[in-house]
Amino acid sequence: MLTYVYLIAIVAEAMSGALAAGRRNMDLFGVSLIAFLTALGGGTVRDILLGHYPVSWTQHPEYIFLTIGAGLMAMLLSRFMHHLRQLFLVLDAMGLIAFTVIGCNVALGLDYALPVVAMAGIITGIFGGILRDILCNRTPQVLRQELYASVSLLVALLYLGLRQQGVDDDLNLLASFSVGMLLRLSAIRFGWSLPMFSYAPGRWEH
Repeated sequence: MLTYVYLIAIVAEAMSGALAAGRRNMDLFGVSLIAFLTALGGGTVRDILLGHYPVSWTQHPEYIFLTIGAGLMAMLLSRFMHHLRQLFLVLDAMGLIAFTVIGCNVALGLDYALPVVAMAGIITGIFGGILRDILCNRTPQVLRQELYASVSLLVALLYLGLRQQGVDDDLNLLASFSVGMLLRLSAIRFGWSLPMFSYAPGRWEH
């Protein structure tokens, strides 16, 4: 199941990357690059940091065609995308959880300590969006809007905690997905976010 969710997620992320590139009036190459990095950038950064070679997508070249094709498809369907916003939010939430769990499993397979495993899950979950926003010259959305990175952290902690307790893998995956989806969609619905820090130089200076 996780593999199918992953494929759906990279398509959705690629399309979101393409739309972000379109808002910056990028050409076909720019759209394709942003789509690719949004979908696969988190896993790439994770693999480089963990020394996990070869990088995952290099062993699945079909992912290149899938993500770039999804980005180009988003261009063709852009006029209809606002009608699909709710669907994309659900797919994005699924992708965040799937990427987080996959990242944790990669790090577990390399015998890293649990704090590193959790960070590997978070990096996989959020770094594609961070790369997208940096290249599109805007503050990463995952760090300033509704609960997003924190959902990835909580999913990683839940997944690893249940695993440590010997919970069956399928049950663990179901629980992690259920809690993660509930948190993310509730955050969107009710506007939940972490406290924000706003610093204005000179405000406290006299």
